[in-house]
Amino acid sequence: MEDIDIEQSEPFPVDRDGRQFRGGADRPDGGRKVGCCEKFQQSVSRWMLPEDSRSKYLERANCCPPPIFIILISIAELAVFIYYAVWKPQKQWVTLDEGIWRSPLTYKPERRQEAWRFISYMFVHAGVEHIVGNLVIQLLLGIPLEMVHKGFEVGMVYLAGVLAGSLCSSIFDPLSALVGASGGVYALLGGYFMNAVVNFREMIPLLGVFRILAIVIFVGTDFGFAFYRRFVSHEAGMRVSFVAHFGGIVAGMTIGYVFFSAYNKKLLKDPRFWLCIVAYISFVIFAVVFNVFLTPAT
Repeated sequence: MEDIDIEQSEPFPVDRDGRQFRGGADRPDGGRKVGCCEKFQQSVSRWMLPEDSRSKYLERANCCPPPIFIILISIAELAVFIYYAVWKPQKQWVTLDEGIWRSPLTYKPERRQEAWRFISYMFVHAGVEHIVGNLVIQLLLGIPLEMVHKGFEVGMVYLAGVLAGSLCSSIFDPLSALVGASGGVYALLGGYFMNAVVNFREMIPLLGVFRILAIVIFVGTDFGFAFYRRFVSHEAGMRVSFVAHFGGIVAGMTIGYVFFSAYNKKLLKDPRFWLCIVAYISFVIFAVVFNVFLTPAT
């Protein structure tokens, strides 16, 4: 019989304490069972990233820290809604009236010199269907986005959409008030939509079709409510602008797309990033000049 050199033979699979593995399920890789958090991360990678970026994401992915920004902003919006619904008793919660129109958070054209209103209007909502629609979409979409791109990127896109929405409203619908977080929600939708369209071939086709259809259906439904609030239902004599939806989605399809398509890349070296930043700052400057010197609002 041929002698066997033990030192040259393949070592037995053992753990770090020297114990031999009994089966594939005990091995540190390959056959081990995947936990709930890892399964969720795999699902997130399929929904949010093209194929060539998924492995890198899964190598780094973890559930800590959790998606804090989108959860905290949702809790704040819900708390403000409940506050005004309880503090100023309403005939029905489907549509709130006097409470929100007198709020220091609501954007009003005659109070536009109070600059915080260009951002704070996102905390105030006109009714149950308004806040439920915004919260559902920003949680379903925002949490996975924040798990992949982290809170800073998602927060920047969200707030860029909120500000772009109020500035667009002040320019193109200058006599109307503004409430709701639709500008931020549409910024997330716009960025995700562009990413899904551009990377359609690199993502699972059926999921790609479903994503695009879901976004189109939501946008159509939400625009229906927005048009109703603007042209049909004038609560407490106030007109609610819908232009913030356009401002938010344009911000998402530009700034949001750059942020969400640049996974594992350095944004500062991406010329698209600087192009979008310059365009956005130019728009903000123009909007400020318009509101100071040219607006028809008194």
